[in-house]
Amino acid sequence: MDTTLKLKINNLPQLFAALQSRGYTTVGPTLRDEAIVYDRIDSADELPIGWTDEQAPATYRLKKRDDNAYFGFNATPQSWKRYLYPPQRKLFSIKKNGKSLELLEEKDSNVKYAFIGVRSCELNAIMVQDKVFNSNEYKDDSYNSIRKNLFIAAVNCTQAGETCFCVSMKTGPKARSSFDLALTEVLTENEHYFVVEIGSENGASIMAQVDAAAVNENEIEEADKIIRQTESTMKRSMETADLPELLSENLEHPHWDEVAKRCLTCGNCTMVCPTCFCSTVEDVTDLAGQNAERFRRWDSCFTMDFSKVAGGSFRISPKSRYRQWLTHKLSSWVEQFGTSGCVGCGRCITWCPVGIDITAEVQAIRGVETQSEGSFGQQKGV
Repeated sequence: MDTTLKLKINNLPQLFAALQSRGYTTVGPTLRDEAIVYDRIDSADELPIGWTDEQAPATYRLKKRDDNAYFGFNATPQSWKRYLYPPQRKLFSIKKNGKSLELLEEKDSNVKYAFIGVRSCELNAIMVQDKVFNSNEYKDDSYNSIRKNLFIAAVNCTQAGETCFCVSMKTGPKARSSFDLALTEVLTENEHYFVVEIGSENGASIMAQVDAAAVNENEIEEADKIIRQTESTMKRSMETADLPELLSENLEHPHWDEVAKRCLTCGNCTMVCPTCFCSTVEDVTDLAGQNAERFRRWDSCFTMDFSKVAGGSFRISPKSRYRQWLTHKLSSWVEQFGTSGCVGCGRCITWCPVGIDITAEVQAIRGVETQSEGSFGQQKGV
């Protein structure tokens, strides 16, 4: 079978049907609560057809498009992390039977997810979390029980968001590997179709159930041209050369005090980030003391309790907590996992209430002034 095919828009529902016939729960972008979010969807009709989003520092708005694009938007408020590494998971429960205690461990999930519409930056984020949760030394059984059954239908970006900077992070806008299928949406005056690249045997098997045609060189070139245009219109970038060393050598740089004046330590950046993985453990019991449960839930290095030890917290100031987040993400993460913890999705810029821009903060540490919104200069009103 050809590794690249043409899928007409009216045959897209067949892809959903093929996945569901194999037992996959299909998850993709859809409209909810005045945003485009990832949720379970059962058909292509539930995709955000004809909708896009306007994003800027501390700004997110839905906007109607003047066409019927299915994936004509940018990064959503949520990432795929919430399915692979849920915000809360029960680890075990303990039940008291007389004078004995019974331990009931939570079983790993056997759900089979098919992610529809994974952007290249987010695909890279999944690969980063693979390094965290599936390393040779430490493995998270819960994460891997979901990950091993995952089907990924990536979607190459056809527009650059205001806060995106994936090109400079070498994570997009085109998916290069680790997908089952990669779709590029092409919408002209006369046609609406997807150029589909097959990336695995599983992907080929699924496409064998779908009415797809051979694709010609002109159609491939049209898809590639759209991706090149996306690259050329990306407004933000991050200079990554020697970045880990730069940050580790500037822990007392005066700019940390400047950003601390604006940072609310709310933790929004860590909650929307597709790679952050900090967690805490919480124990709860019933009033009778007969049952107890332990949960793992997301936490953030911006919270006071995260750095709490005997004697108190050792990161009391906003300066120390912001510095910990940014230097771990861009510096010590490389030492730990061999890759940056940032994929350039821009979510932390969009969803920071005061519009702090991670690319501008790095430029400031380098001593380069920037006019980006959300930089260390005056904030633009939202």
